[in-house]
Amino acid sequence: MLKKTPLYNEHKQLNAKLIDFGGFEMPVQYEGIKQEHIAVREKAGLFDVSHMGEFFIRGPHALDLIQKVTVNDASKLEPGKAQYTTMCYESGGIVDDLIVYMLDENEYMLVVNASNIEKDFEWISSHNTMSAEIENRSDSVALLALQGPESPAILQRLTDVKVDEIGFYRFTTGRVAGQDEVIISGTGYTGEKGFELYIDAAKSDPGKIWTELMKAGKEAGLKAAGLGARDTLRLEMGFALYGNDITKDTTPLEAGLGWLTKLDKGDFIGRDALLEQKEKGVDKKLIGFEVTKPRKLPRQGYDIDNEKGETIGFVTSGTQSISLNIGIGMGYVPPENSSENEKIYINIRKKPVEAVVKKPPFLKK
Repeated sequence: MLKKTPLYNEHKQLNAKLIDFGGFEMPVQYEGIKQEHIAVREKAGLFDVSHMGEFFIRGPHALDLIQKVTVNDASKLEPGKAQYTTMCYESGGIVDDLIVYMLDENEYMLVVNASNIEKDFEWISSHNTMSAEIENRSDSVALLALQGPESPAILQRLTDVKVDEIGFYRFTTGRVAGQDEVIISGTGYTGEKGFELYIDAAKSDPGKIWTELMKAGKEAGLKAAGLGARDTLRLEMGFALYGNDITKDTTPLEAGLGWLTKLDKGDFIGRDALLEQKEKGVDKKLIGFEVTKPRKLPRQGYDIDNEKGETIGFVTSGTQSISLNIGIGMGYVPPENSSENEKIYINIRKKPVEAVVKKPPFLKK
């Protein structure tokens, strides 16, 4: 039985195409992926991402637990700030990528991927030797993402919070559309200016906020947007997707996430393996690439060849860039094949199609 988000009825009313995603019945599109993608890039889009998981960690040892299971340095956080990070296995492979929010002294919220909720909660709990309080509130927290250049003006109509003062990876709590205690976060997965709204469904009505946002944004061109557009938008920015671009078989150093891997912060799970990998060098690197021929689309799982016709890697994500009208993708290749503008070949329907290595984001903002 698939789970439903609190916005399920709103999606049905909008005739959304619903699919199974991470065990939830989720909207993949409403009017169409292209229309929704363009709306986010030029005006605004509203996503229901309530399938994401939310864990609350509290107590005097909350930070100790977070430092143990994540690779970034959460001691740099302060209330009102958030941080992108990953959790790793002892091997250095990635358990999941997530965002850590510092809500208050000794109180944090961790936001994890929908398909990993149970796995992540068990992983963190199994390493909670310091007896921090951990609560999985994924089923009671709804999450809306309002993204696009018009999003600040739209949101401002429904709140007294000064939304322009919420910086990137900053957040505050306020009243939105008459609903109390909404966390308003300057984060998102599209590369556009926007906000993510965390709503405690036990105290507030996520459907009311959705409806009022759609009304407030109508004249500005706001559209409901589904997971299809979310994927094309994130790929144009080169944002990694768990299960595609990052997995238990890839490390943060291989995935280009060395910038958030703080090997000097003290001990954490996977640190020894990552230190060794950094010293030896990685065997593969996650690259971005653009296909040089029109109407040739790379897809996950396609082989990547070198100029000699030898298979050197594989595509992890691929699509037609709606903004740029070219095929774009990401994949793993040996470091010697990862230089900017290097020619590679994507096996599309068993035929090699020329592409060039490009450092994301593909869409320069």
